[in-house]
Amino acid sequence: MSTERSTERELRSPRRGPKGERTREALGEAALRLVLERGPAGVSVEDVTDAVGVSRRTFSRYFTSKEEAVVDGVRADCARINEALAARPGTEPPLTAYRAALRSWLADPAVPAWHRRDGVRELFRLAEREAPLRAVLRRVLLEGEAASVRLVAQRIGADPERDLRPAVAVGAGAAALMAAARAWILDGPRTALPALVEEAFALLAPNPPPAESPPTGPPPAHPPSTDT
Repeated sequence: MSTERSTERELRSPRRGPKGERTREALGEAALRLVLERGPAGVSVEDVTDAVGVSRRTFSRYFTSKEEAVVDGVRADCARINEALAARPGTEPPLTAYRAALRSWLADPAVPAWHRRDGVRELFRLAEREAPLRAVLRRVLLEGEAASVRLVAQRIGADPERDLRPAVAVGAGAAALMAAARAWILDGPRTALPALVEEAFALLAPNPPPAESPPTGPPPAHPPSTDT
């Protein structure tokens, strides 16, 4: 049996489960490495599958494009942030809980966050220049943010479609993270990402105000004009 087929047999598995996750991670890591080495135009799906030793069919179980594979590490980061958010005490206000979840993700010793992982800074820089990659990265980040909104809505017993509080809290937190990330990308290793995240959150109000009932009754009358 060839080495390629042997490798594929070791990696191939249902999408859920440890082996399936290892396959997905290996494809994502290979796609990111190749694209950073050659540029998006110089990499095909077949290049990625050859690097991992699996088939195109296996690739298609996880991704619909090479761009999805390239940014899959960021998708996994969003999932880890939301796992940390779901684990926060229910008594914490939404923005406080989101900030704590980011701290847990940034400090996780087992799985490095953006600032401790090779290629992430370069990926964000490349996405600024490559529209297809930028579009997929933006979609992945927005999907992660939408999942956070649903989690916050569950925490406070709100309807995420009608109550603005979950979206405002998560939107503020996500905006702080991305503002810090942009500064980190530009500033390089001189400023640590966790410190920038703390600085960005310090600029936010502690939490969005509680919901208020809309005013009822006729609008107040205008005072009589004093013009002569």
